[in-house]
Amino acid sequence: MTIKEARKSVGLTQKGLSEWLGIPQRTIEAWDTGNRKCPEWCERLLVEKILTYQK
Repeated sequence: MTIKEARKSVGLTQKGLSEWLGIPQRTIEAWDTGNRKCPEWCERLLVEKILTYQK
């Protein structure tokens, strides 16, 4: 599962994820569009964290 897939599965926007985790929105946007690659180890950790999100 990608960060984008995890984010969408819990109903978070790029902005919401940015505010929740303190990651710049432009970084999340770059990961979502494929302009930049998040390191694999980091992506696994972020996906785990995102899936714990509760509104």
